[in-house]
Amino acid sequence: MKIKAKLLLVVMLVLSLLVAGCSSSSSSSEEESGKVVLKFLHKWPQPEFAPYFEEVVKEFEKQNPDIKIKMEAIADEPIKDKLRVILGGNEVPDIMFSWSGEFARKFVRADAALDLTPYLTEDTAWKDSFIPASLQPFSSEGKNYGIPLRFNGKFFIYNKEIFEKHNLEAPKTWDEFLDVLETLKKGGETPLILGNQGPWAAIHYLTGLNQKMVSQDVRMKDYNPSSGEFTDPGYVKAMEMFADLNKKGYFMDNANSSSHDMAKQLFFAGKGAIFYVELEEFADADKNMKGNWGFFPMPSIEEGKGSQNFITGAPDGFIVSSKTKHPEEAIKFLKFLTSKENALKLVKQIGWPSPIDGATNPDTALKEVAEGVDFMKQAEGMAEWLDTDVHAKVADVYLSNIQLLLDGSKSPDAIIKEVQDVAKQVQSEVE
Repeated sequence: MKIKAKLLLVVMLVLSLLVAGCSSSSSSSEEESGKVVLKFLHKWPQPEFAPYFEEVVKEFEKQNPDIKIKMEAIADEPIKDKLRVILGGNEVPDIMFSWSGEFARKFVRADAALDLTPYLTEDTAWKDSFIPASLQPFSSEGKNYGIPLRFNGKFFIYNKEIFEKHNLEAPKTWDEFLDVLETLKKGGETPLILGNQGPWAAIHYLTGLNQKMVSQDVRMKDYNPSSGEFTDPGYVKAMEMFADLNKKGYFMDNANSSSHDMAKQLFFAGKGAIFYVELEEFADADKNMKGNWGFFPMPSIEEGKGSQNFITGAPDGFIVSSKTKHPEEAIKFLKFLTSKENALKLVKQIGWPSPIDGATNPDTALKEVAEGVDFMKQAEGMAEWLDTDVHAKVADVYLSNIQLLLDGSKSPDAIIKEVQDVAKQVQSEVE
């Protein structure tokens, strides 16, 4: 038995050495091959999106045989946790997905994001290829830390047949919007479709309402974690305006228990007249309602102190780790990913609006998508998603309370008071 045990021990030792040798050989062969390995993290593993990235990476590696891209894709919600872990650890991808606004600024404050300003300044052709409004949301204190891949905006889409039935036109002001909703309600229609099971849907309304009701200077001061106070009465008024849409019976029933996708299907089935969606969802509308839909931006608000020519939305894209050992190669890949050729392919293949000027046009995209991008090009700026544009703790207050606001169990005053308290706490933490 002892001899067998010793033999077994020897065999296990030999096997472990073989495994270690294979592992070492594999890793050293990668080094010996002379290839630079870049870790690339994005958030689109879905089968309708993943092939685009696989094709781009394959072509890049073909054109750059000295660079290997190790790609990982993690879906929308799980990637937020992944990025939080990354921020505090050492295993950092060279290139990683990020939303713009405060989400990206967290990486900047932690010195985790590489300053890309010198690369954009050096290559003016690359910098000038972007629609300016798409680069700005990735900037911090005059420096640029991110490269946009998608340029997304938020618009109301409407059922043309229902509008024609009630002799309605797309509203341009908030008062006209309320008149349209009241006419639809009196005509037996559900004016607004909303799926708020994921509370970001309602937060997107507040994104635009905050921007229109509060002056840009005040809002930027409040959205900065080191100076946020949220004492401007426009924040309460914005919440009241949103809550009133439900109090007046304009939203569909059971909005808080319906997902955005469920709401979308109700809208496509003609069960409601108006639905607030992202530009990249226009393709779904056209597929399901060919010729029977139109769109308009959030209407202007006469008493609002903010600019009325902003579009709600934001780009998302990529930042480069400040810890990367291969910044030049990382930039080379980002330039390839955002080239005009690949931007045209992005629009044609998966229907995303591109931040590359001219890539989204009637030949590559739906006419309405191209028109939506034109709206964003002509806008004074972008009102970035509230839940990624403020500090995470402030965002949590909005997200955890917005359903309570909608069902009437918590008042706008009470919620904004909580926002103010948390903003003050955040100030003390970042000082």
